[in-house]
Amino acid sequence: MKALIVSMTIAFGLVAGQALAADETKKEQSPAQRAQQERMKNCNKQAREQALKGDERKQFMKGCLSGKSASQKP
Repeated sequence: MKALIVSMTIAFGLVAGQALAADETKKEQSPAQRAQQERMKNCNKQAREQALKGDERKQFMKGCLSGKSASQKP
């Protein structure tokens, strides 16, 4: 029983250590990724302001994210 507890503790420690190491090696976002994230944020805001739902929202987001006229409701 003690061997089981010890082996489970070691396994948990290894998994937790790998998770922490993965967080530390997180890469910086590229300028393109930041631009896309900002575009998504702005498009979401516009869709929310226009109270778009369902297919209307999908079509709006598709156009907005591709850079087409995003200021008008489709």
